Amino acid sequence: MAIAEVTVVPIGTADTSLSNYVADCQDVLAQEERVEYQLTPMGTIIEGELDDILVAIRKIQEVPFVNGANRVTTNIKIDDRRDKKASTEQKIKSVKDKVQD
Repeated sequence: MAIAEVTVVPIGTADTSLSNYVADCQDVLAQEERVEYQLTPMGTIIEGELDDILVAIRKIQEVPFVNGANRVTTNIKIDDRRDKKASTEQKIKSVKDKVQD
């Protein structure tokens, strides 16, 4: 299973607020049955098989264009671990277990 962090940013919009674009991207992700996702303040985490994640990213890449943007920049980080099953919860737990109180 892979984990990706994605940030889709429309450029040249009439408003500095991006929350409407983010909400529309989240609506698209909600319809993707083969991935799990989590909104964060700076992007979205998507978990699933890599091919399914890439399909979902391609769909949310289009959202700003559909909503009038003429240019979009998308940043993607992918952690594709093949030696054992990974999840966001497992990754966070692993770090927390090592943090000294």
